[in-house]
Amino acid sequence: MNSPGNSKLSPWWAGIFALLVTMLYGGIWAGLLVANLKATPSIPWSVGVMGLLLWVTWEYMGGRWGPKGTSEARRTLLRANMVSGPIFAWSLLAGVLSIAALAGLWIVLFQLMKMPVNFAFRAADFSRYPFVTVALLVVMASLVSPLIEEATFRGYFQVTLERRMPATFAIIISSVVFALAHVPTQGFYAAKLLIYFLVGVAFGATAYFTRSTLPALPVHVIGDLTFFILIWPHDGARYLVSEAGTDRWFWIHVGQFFAFTALAILAFRQLVKISDPQIPSHLDRIAVNSPI
Repeated sequence: MNSPGNSKLSPWWAGIFALLVTMLYGGIWAGLLVANLKATPSIPWSVGVMGLLLWVTWEYMGGRWGPKGTSEARRTLLRANMVSGPIFAWSLLAGVLSIAALAGLWIVLFQLMKMPVNFAFRAADFSRYPFVTVALLVVMASLVSPLIEEATFRGYFQVTLERRMPATFAIIISSVVFALAHVPTQGFYAAKLLIYFLVGVAFGATAYFTRSTLPALPVHVIGDLTFFILIWPHDGARYLVSEAGTDRWFWIHVGQFFAFTALAILAFRQLVKISDPQIPSHLDRIAVNSPI
């Protein structure tokens, strides 16, 4: 398979690359986690190992180290560009509001249709392990996906798509593939895939309007922490509306979804106003040896 480090890369190969890298790093982290908890649960050494691997990967995908012939192309594909304070602030606000809306939608959908809980919360009882270890593992788990997924999906994959088609289609396609990347951990359930698709749209739009993968990173981390701590641990205890009817909290979460969706749309509109989407993209400056 062609990789971003050599020859020309089509959007479809970039999508496959994003899927494979995401699954690979998810598997590496899962393996380190299991080994850590079995061998020395009181010493969270897997956090340091994974942290080092993530740093090396991000730096390489951003153009650091050899081969020099692909350094500029890798930097452009990652598009980890600094943004102004106002753009970062509005990106953060729009993203956090989106996470709040989608958290409400997740709870509502879990009460409307029967679905299994997140694989991680079926596979292990974390209450058996030291609090510090669990806390550090959750933090690292909330960093692995954001760093890898923003680099591959909103960076490498979406950048190649934006070069060949209107941004709207690029965002939709990258979001569909992003959602499918979560089937191994969440299962093939339309409701869950819808949430991940909408997350992809929010992060993809942020990357496009800011011309950077950086603004969505803290939002992605906040989103993962929110679901790891507040949403997924309680999914197993949620009652189906078809069995127990609706209660006050069900309607509160319905209202949460609609209210925060409206606020997120307003925040994104402001982001669009202050970040000029007509600014020439860095994509046009890729060197002749670019993999795309």
